[in-house]
Amino acid sequence: MSTSDEPKKEYGTDYRKDCRTPYREEILRTAYLELAVSLLCALFGAVYELYSHGVYSYYMLYAFAVPLGLGVFPLLSVCAFGRVLPSRTPLSVWNAGLAALTVGCLFRGVLDIYGTTNRLLIIYPVAGGLLLALSVLLYTAHDRAGDGSDGV
Repeated sequence: MSTSDEPKKEYGTDYRKDCRTPYREEILRTAYLELAVSLLCALFGAVYELYSHGVYSYYMLYAFAVPLGLGVFPLLSVCAFGRVLPSRTPLSVWNAGLAALTVGCLFRGVLDIYGTTNRLLIIYPVAGGLLLALSVLLYTAHDRAGDGSDGV
């Protein structure tokens, strides 16, 4: 069979055999960015608590776990299991939710170490949770539609 008779490969199937999404590079770039954010949160928490005179906050201590557990691992599993990301919209909404949760943890940790509280802190987990739920809804709505498009 000559090269001209070979069928054309569809967009997204020419990547490593375990990842079919056309946004693979963006997903991996986002996963690396979230890993860097996770490391920076851990470093920030360690330095902040070093100068907090023995006072610590679990929110500050575990703020790195939000981008690591809800950012890096799900994104890498999307690529590892060959799931198709329909568009960038669910990824962007998911990242906005992660940002809200991470900033909320850091801010709550700073206030805990300072020894005060603020009733407006409830906004961060509520907004983060709503954004994560919206992202999952956008992702599953495309899966249920089953229109066969790759979202490009």
